[in-house]
Amino acid sequence: MNELEITGRSRSHIVDLEQCACGLHYEAVASYLAMRDAARAEGIDLTARSGFRDFDKQVGIWNRKWRGELPLYDRQNQLLQRSSVADAAMIDVILAWSAVPGGSRHHWGTDIDVIDAKALTPEYKVQFVPAEYSQGGIFAKLSLWMDENLPRFGFFRPYRTDRGGVCPEPWHISYTPVASAALESLSLAVLRRTLGESEIEGKAFLLDRLPEIYTRYLLNVDAP
Repeated sequence: MNELEITGRSRSHIVDLEQCACGLHYEAVASYLAMRDAARAEGIDLTARSGFRDFDKQVGIWNRKWRGELPLYDRQNQLLQRSSVADAAMIDVILAWSAVPGGSRHHWGTDIDVIDAKALTPEYKVQFVPAEYSQGGIFAKLSLWMDENLPRFGFFRPYRTDRGGVCPEPWHISYTPVASAALESLSLAVLRRTLGESEIEGKAFLLDRLPEIYTRYLLNVDAP
């Protein structure tokens, strides 16, 4: 992938899958579809809720959180009030659950947030919290299936454990062959240049801490 693709400012590497209602990197499509079919054979409707996400959409999420227009959560998944969080502290509050624009793995088309649509009831609203994927949770069956089967199809969970950066996201899976190469190509200089040209809230705080953010939140993931 080139610099624009890696930072989500181009979608030339993306294939839109109507049957999955998401966009994926062209190299990840066959493996994802095969994995979905295998899960379906075991009674699981592995469904993507989020695949490719471009830079502008990630900026929109970031800016709305910065302004308090979207819910904010601490690392224990407790709701926060924007007025109680200083601007300097907002960086870590947002990064615990949302990637910095230009540094989101969703830009690559390799990363997908998945649910088991078959487990849903008409009134249930997906929250994307770890408890949904833990024992007794609505997506526990899916989570166990992924534990046993993701590697067969080239996928892994980059946020499986709490490493002090991004909070655990058991719903987030990544296509290893392409994602590993993309992460190596996403340099600190590329990220700094991308953010410097953007209209992102809190830019001064981000750029000041960017080396730490790059190491703690982008590079600091679980191994495949």
